[in-house]
Amino acid sequence: MANINTRGDRAYAVLLDSGNLVLRLPDNTTAWQSFDHPTDTLLPNKKFFLRYKAQVAMRLVAWKGPNDPSTGDFSYHSDPRSNLQAFIWHGTKPYYRFIALSLNRVLVSGEAYGSNIATLMYKSLVNTRDELYIMYTTSDGSPYTRIKLDYMGNMRFLSWNGSSSSWTVISQQPAAAGDCNLYASCGPFGYCDFTLAIPRCQCLDGFEPSDFNSSRGCRRKQQLGCGGRNHFVTMSGMKLPDKFLQVQNRSFEECMAKCSHNCSCMAYDYAYGNLTKADTMSDQSRCLLWTGDLADMARASLGDNLYLRLADSPGHTSEDKKKNRYLVVVLVTIIPCLLMLTCIYLVRKWQSKASVLLGKRRNNKNQNRMLLGNLRSQELIEQNLEFSHVNFEYVVAATNNFSDSNILGKGGFGKVYKGKLEGGREVAVKRLNTGCTQGIEHFTNEVVLIDKLQHKNLVRLLGCCIHGDEKLLIFEYLRNKSLDYFLFDDSKKPILDWQTRFNIIKGVARGLVYLHQDSRMRVIHRDLKASNILLDEEMSPKISDFGMARIFGGNQHQANTKHVVGTYGYMSPEYAMEGIFSVKSDTYSFGVLVLELISGCKISSTHLIMDFPNLIACAWSLWKDGKAEKFVDSIILECYSLNEFLLCIHVGLLCVQEDPNARPLMSSVVAMFENEATTLPTSKQPAYFVPRNCMAEGAREDANKSVNSTSLTTLQGR
Repeated sequence: MANINTRGDRAYAVLLDSGNLVLRLPDNTTAWQSFDHPTDTLLPNKKFFLRYKAQVAMRLVAWKGPNDPSTGDFSYHSDPRSNLQAFIWHGTKPYYRFIALSLNRVLVSGEAYGSNIATLMYKSLVNTRDELYIMYTTSDGSPYTRIKLDYMGNMRFLSWNGSSSSWTVISQQPAAAGDCNLYASCGPFGYCDFTLAIPRCQCLDGFEPSDFNSSRGCRRKQQLGCGGRNHFVTMSGMKLPDKFLQVQNRSFEECMAKCSHNCSCMAYDYAYGNLTKADTMSDQSRCLLWTGDLADMARASLGDNLYLRLADSPGHTSEDKKKNRYLVVVLVTIIPCLLMLTCIYLVRKWQSKASVLLGKRRNNKNQNRMLLGNLRSQELIEQNLEFSHVNFEYVVAATNNFSDSNILGKGGFGKVYKGKLEGGREVAVKRLNTGCTQGIEHFTNEVVLIDKLQHKNLVRLLGCCIHGDEKLLIFEYLRNKSLDYFLFDDSKKPILDWQTRFNIIKGVARGLVYLHQDSRMRVIHRDLKASNILLDEEMSPKISDFGMARIFGGNQHQANTKHVVGTYGYMSPEYAMEGIFSVKSDTYSFGVLVLELISGCKISSTHLIMDFPNLIACAWSLWKDGKAEKFVDSIILECYSLNEFLLCIHVGLLCVQEDPNARPLMSSVVAMFENEATTLPTSKQPAYFVPRNCMAEGAREDANKSVNSTSLTTLQGR
């Protein structure tokens, strides 16, 4: 505002009822107004310019954090290539694309975005020769309403709730659909299908998946040929693809012909109508063409018609159809006779092998009961499960017949192999030990849970295979293996610098928040440890191994079990001793993991901490005595942030407190990391603490390395 020209006059500020802060001159002209600088928020009746004469278009810029107003990573503004669409950007990369601004029925009178009892918000688009802008309005009598781009990249439509004195989310973009809804997440010729109970990537008509990884998209079942016979199919209710070419002044027939006569044209879309009464543009049509791969699509109840080009399949032409009619007549005559003979043969064969068939049926029923045995939540049972089944021979070829040279690791219920698919895609294949009842429950948990859970900090399930006694799970292959591979090996530990460790801690915390409260069901992992944290190429963490996980109902907060499973040291005391588990059990395991990451010591490696009975006791004693910095891993002493380290050890000790009610929820843990200035509660004495008079100086320098075990410890609770 220091650069505002007031012509030497004394200006004054006025806050209008609309929320616009205006700087006015004595002659009542406006020298500056906040509506021209929207920061991260839009208010009703404010014009958001996508194009305004020769000026740069407006943009929203998110905050850095929930309480940090500095410039963040996310922004919202129009597409530099076309004013017909806008993006949420993550830096310079597209994060989410808003639908092409339609000329059809949706925007003629405005678009209703969503409503609760007292609020209705409309979006209108106005286009003139000099300007193109979006404006939001609300119905009369509505409470305060605003639109905000938050620091996580979500465009939220908020309404003030007077009863709770808080902002209520009316709607949000991207919608909660995991990675499926983000930009081009389904790959070329794939789309996110919102008509399903659980949105997931699907292929366009005439296409099939390229491989297990949905982000790699789809391929044509039958290739197009220039000069060959092609036709167009209508995909209704579609979010139109990105990277289109707009052709001016065309009728529907001309638009279709424009695409038909171009061998490179993959699809077209057409609409006709005025934007608004303010429109003075002569062209009232919209003809869009796509000449390359179609990307970033979705399907919902509202959307446009996409006319997709496909090659004519055998039998599609009139000549082929005529031949098919003759074939049908012949088949209708012959097939009944063949069916009668076949039935007689099958009845006799079935009678001779009835006992064998009945035995197999009983085995199949028992197996199905075991496979569904862990579906304890009625909410989950009512959902349709859609697994990606994989051919067994396909998996055998990918793993070189389960060669020992392909083994990545071994667990309590089987082995994990590295596999390579036909297209060169690398995968990890978990092979269940045959004849293991607990293994079947483990298998079921992994398939059901990972199929339903989608988050960037959870491992991705690509498919599964059941072939006789063989039960296989196919996961994305993570080249950097697991956290313990680096953390507990002195030769590899230097790769984990402080920033990498801090990012891993925050990533695991976000993954647990998703499991505990943000997903469609509340999930308790029960076996969180360093070996179950996998690392991708950028060393970002992904929580894996959901074989021990349990699903809680909507009102369930804890459960009891007589069969305690997990890894000693990571299990909370109430779970290990009494079989009681809840989200606070995972909080305890997370606290142990944090202490391992910042110290470089394994929870079970008592020889690394000298006279202390365990790692938790060591951290507590040093923290209580004001010597917490002695707990830091000597490998990172020269490059770590003391403030971030003190925050981590404090949060870690809060998470391992003996009283589960005193431990924070994982959502609170994430808030602590996001806002480092927050005053944290005082940590109480942790579990498994036995005081001794000792020091830990130099404890790690001469210690032998320790590699985390993959074995499972099973305890029987009292």
